[in-house]
Amino acid sequence: MSNLDLRPAPTLCGGRADVTARPVRELLPGKQVPLGESTVVRRLLPNLGRRMVGAWCFVDAYGPDDIAQEPGMQVPPHPHMGLQTVSWLHAGEVLHRDSLGSLQTIRPRELGLMTSGRAISHSEESPREHAPILHGAQLWVALPDGHRHVEPTWEHHPELPEIAGGHGLRATVILGELDGAASPGTAFTPIVGADITLAAGTDARLPVQPDFEYAALTMSGEAEVDGVRLSPGSLLYLGCGRTELPLRADVDSAFMLLGGEPFEEKLVMWWNFVGRSGDEIAEARRAWQAGERFGTVRGYDGAPLRAPELPATPLKPRGRER
Repeated sequence: MSNLDLRPAPTLCGGRADVTARPVRELLPGKQVPLGESTVVRRLLPNLGRRMVGAWCFVDAYGPDDIAQEPGMQVPPHPHMGLQTVSWLHAGEVLHRDSLGSLQTIRPRELGLMTSGRAISHSEESPREHAPILHGAQLWVALPDGHRHVEPTWEHHPELPEIAGGHGLRATVILGELDGAASPGTAFTPIVGADITLAAGTDARLPVQPDFEYAALTMSGEAEVDGVRLSPGSLLYLGCGRTELPLRADVDSAFMLLGGEPFEEKLVMWWNFVGRSGDEIAEARRAWQAGERFGTVRGYDGAPLRAPELPATPLKPRGRER
């Protein structure tokens, strides 16, 4: 997934100083961002109020969109470094290509996980013959310093562990661990990503880690998370300090639970790069523009994205909140 903003703002994130150590209920506004020819996403992280939840540093939610007569998602080849991308669908399919030679169609409730490490490039598109509805989320996970220069990899996991919590609750563990179930996806920090479905009439409690911070991203219905009713596309930041999360639903609902240990390191995030300094970001941009380091995505019908211009002000890592 690319940040297609023509003038992307540098995002300065990381560090524990501003992490909310107690339970909170902070509703974060999203921003409408065009993605390709016919898709508009709701960008929920980073935003004006908060930049990270655990190691999760970027969250786009999209759909459900009727793309029966549209090309759907069309994101040309673009670079990444210092992060993992997580592709998650509720409806439709996305065709992934990357500079490793991977070619994979991702379908609903299948994990597409790309670890960029030192450098990778990829494209994402709706297949030519595609389902009429596209609905999902694209997310990034920041890599800690000890792993951010690893060799790039691609993982596809069509089967993921599920939790039946009773009282109408079911959970699919996308990344990390939840209530004793662990995803097969490679994780480099203590983290959790889960898809939670609540049947109409659900009244349940989900065990969580008190030293993790959490957020809930509503995908459909109107889930009630810790007493807050959420409409689709809402992101509720929950802070730390809970041992369980109260959940209710009057109608069939679904949301993504994102969490993890607060990310201690300070980061610079600009365009599709996560680094530790402005110089590192500038060098990555130069290498991409010069056709170096990030490899070539073969098979995509179109030119790769050009990098935007760097901002005039220096990029410096700071704290987690503006």
